[in-house]
Amino acid sequence: MAMAILLHPHPFSLLISLALFSLLLNTTFCFHPKLFNVSKLQSDSDWSPAGATWYGPANGAGSDGGACGYEDAVEKAPFSAKVSAGGPSLFQSGKGCGACYQVKCTENAACSGSPVTVTLTDECPGCVSESTHFDLSGTAFGAMAKSGQADQLRNAGVLQIQYKRVECEYPGTSVVFQVDSGSNPNYFASLIEYEDGDGDLARVDLQQGLDSDMWVPMQRSWGAVWKLDYGSELQAPFSIRLTALESGNTLVAKNVIPAGWQPGKTYRSLVNFDG
Repeated sequence: MAMAILLHPHPFSLLISLALFSLLLNTTFCFHPKLFNVSKLQSDSDWSPAGATWYGPANGAGSDGGACGYEDAVEKAPFSAKVSAGGPSLFQSGKGCGACYQVKCTENAACSGSPVTVTLTDECPGCVSESTHFDLSGTAFGAMAKSGQADQLRNAGVLQIQYKRVECEYPGTSVVFQVDSGSNPNYFASLIEYEDGDGDLARVDLQQGLDSDMWVPMQRSWGAVWKLDYGSELQAPFSIRLTALESGNTLVAKNVIPAGWQPGKTYRSLVNFDG
């Protein structure tokens, strides 16, 4: 008799089974929004921990240009003193010059929690207590504070902050070449600044004259300064090709250094990387 009941279930049992199956389907469907929320949390994990200090005047730009060679440009737009020196893992022997980061702090009562965008313009060789360390300008450090509490935050000492790499954006600004004062007819060196996108460079090549198709690789001299020791007289005008470090994107500033160029002069191109 028990076997017969199992083989021929009562119709009411079938209804209960169908109801339970339908409930299971609806429960599974309703789980999708939680999967979306998990994905959103994962995107927030782009932030990484770092240490932060500040140097130079409280409302200044750190040092006057620092180890990247930007000189007094760090105080002016588009940098506007929101700059930072980096520990070894950020500076990378000069390869990190020009890279942009967002930094924010939450651990101190004076922290706003709002991100501040800074450009790497200097080196902090002694900043090794953490694997990543920003030695911010006084201006940039204070910008992480709540309104009216910049001095309070600057008095906090070493902060534990969060940071992430971001694209550089200098609206309305093209790439600029500041010819090194030691340049001569056989030797050309230039500071390169205000690159949108990656901000840092992997490679720079120079093309001579109006009719040449040959690109000659330049070498990093120091910081954001690149050089070409050609050994014979260079023929201007010069076109300069830039290759971004992270993305590998390239940009050509055609005939940006004119015939009759002069050491110490600044030449502004008409181009920039797409942000």
